[in-house]
Amino acid sequence: MKLIRSKKQYNRGIMMKLSILLISASVLTACTDASNSSQKEESKHISFLYNFSTNSLDPHVDTSYVPLRAGITETLVKLDEENLTIAPWLAKDWSGEDGVNWSINLREGITFHNGNEMDANAVKASLERALKESVAIQNALKIDTIEADGYTLHIKTKQPFPEFISELVNPNVSIIDVTEEDIINHPIGTGPFALTSFEPGSKLKLERYDDYWDGPSKLDSVTFAFNEDANARTLALKSGEVDIVYRPEVESLDSLSKQEDMNVEATETFRVHQMTMNMERKSLQDVNVRRAVDALIDRQKIVDTILLGYAEPAVGPFAPSLPFAPSYKQSETGKEAAIKYLNEAGYTLEDGKMQKDGEKLSFTLLTYSARADLPLIAQVFQSDAKQIGIDVEIRQIDIPEEYMASNRDWDLATYSNLTAPRGDAGYYLNATYHPTGALNFSGAYEPELTEIIDKLNQTVNPEDRAVLAEQAADYVHENVINSFVLHPSTIVAYNENKVENWVTTRSEYYKITNKLDVK
Repeated sequence: MKLIRSKKQYNRGIMMKLSILLISASVLTACTDASNSSQKEESKHISFLYNFSTNSLDPHVDTSYVPLRAGITETLVKLDEENLTIAPWLAKDWSGEDGVNWSINLREGITFHNGNEMDANAVKASLERALKESVAIQNALKIDTIEADGYTLHIKTKQPFPEFISELVNPNVSIIDVTEEDIINHPIGTGPFALTSFEPGSKLKLERYDDYWDGPSKLDSVTFAFNEDANARTLALKSGEVDIVYRPEVESLDSLSKQEDMNVEATETFRVHQMTMNMERKSLQDVNVRRAVDALIDRQKIVDTILLGYAEPAVGPFAPSLPFAPSYKQSETGKEAAIKYLNEAGYTLEDGKMQKDGEKLSFTLLTYSARADLPLIAQVFQSDAKQIGIDVEIRQIDIPEEYMASNRDWDLATYSNLTAPRGDAGYYLNATYHPTGALNFSGAYEPELTEIIDKLNQTVNPEDRAVLAEQAADYVHENVINSFVLHPSTIVAYNENKVENWVTTRSEYYKITNKLDVK
C-alpha cells in the first residue's frame, strides 16, 4: 500500500511540475507575444493611395511611372523644382560642350537592391534596354552609341542635342539591374525602398533598403496602393485605412480641412488638362471647326464648378508662371463665337442640327476616370455642344495613351499632360507635336512647327530657347492644334498627426523618398 501511495504521490509531483512548466511556458509565450506586438506597434509604416493603377512595373515602358514614384528606381539626374534646373542624382556630374559627345560620371558605391554594384556597365545595359523597349525613348534621347568605362559613361547622340541631359529626368530612363528576370513584376532599382510584393492593379508593398546610398529611410515599410475612384480614396483617408491620398475628391476638401488631424495641400504644377483633337478626322482638318471646339469650352465655369477653384483657366500648354509661357491674344469664346466659326467652315443650323452638305456634325469624345474631373469636363462640353446642334458621344476608356495611339475612331479626348516636367518646354513640344513624338495623339504634322521644334532641340542659350518655345506655343494656339482647358492644382491630403516630411512636388515625380517619416 505504501508503494502504491508513493507512486501516486510521485505521479502527483510529476503532474505539478508539468503544470508549473506549462504555466511558465504560457507566461513566456505571452511575454514574447507582447514583445512582438510591441515591436510591431513600433514599426514605422506609411500607406499611400494613388489615383492611377498599373499592371506592370517595368520602368522603361510603364506610363504611370510607379517604380520611380514609389521609391524603387531612380534616374541619372532629377529636376530641381525650385530653380527649374537639372540636378545630379545617380550621376554626380556630366559634360558635353558640343551637344553630341557626352561624358557622365556616376556616383560610386551605389548598389542595386540585390547587392549588385551600379557601375557604368550596369547603367549602359539599363539604358540600352530602355532604348530597345521604347521607340519613344529612342526618339527622346537620340542616342547613337554608349560606352562604359569604370564609373563613366561616354554617350554620343545622333545630332547636336544640348538638352540631352534634361531628357534623362524621364522616369522611363530609370536605372535598373537588367540581369534580373522578372522586370515586369519585380524590378530591382537603387531607390530607398525595395519591392517585396506586387498585386497588379491593386498595390505594392515595399521595405526599407538599408544600404541606400543617400541614407536609409526612417520608415520600415510602405504600402503604395491604387484606387481610381476619388470618393473611395477620400473615404479611405477619413477612415484611417491610409495615411496619404493623392488627389482626393475635390468636393471633400472642405470637410477634410476641418478635421483636426488632416492637412490638405494644393500646389501649382506643370500640368494641363487639354482637349486633344484628332486631326486625321475630316471635320477637324478645318481650323475653323477646331476654333469652334475651342470656343465652346467654358473654362471659368469648369474651374469654378468642377475644380471648385483649385485650378487656373488655360490658354496654352504652359502655366503662366513658367518663363517660356507666351502672352496670348484674347480669343473669341462662347456659343455665338463657336457658331460663327462653324458658319465660316460651311456649317449651318438646320432642324436643330449643325450640318454641312446634309451631313450632321458630331464628335466621339474620349475620357477616363482616373482623373475624376476629366469625365465631368467631357459632360460640360457635351451639354454646351448640344445647345448649338452638335451631338457628342462620350466614350470611357481605361489607358488613354494606349487607346489613342492604337485607335483612330475618335475625334476629341479629354487628356491631362505634364508640360514641363524637365523644367523646360522641349519635352512637351517634342512629345506632343513633333511627328516622332510619343504623345502626338492628334496626328499633327506641321512642317513649320516641326522646324521650330528641331531648332529648339539644337539651341543652348536659355533666352533663345524661351523665344523658340514661345513661337511653337503661339503656332499651336493660332492653329488650334489641341485646345487647353485648365492648369489643375495637385491636391494631396494626409494625416498630419502621423505623416512627416511629405512634399507635394510640381513635377509629380518624387513621392516616396528617404526623407518621408512618421511622427
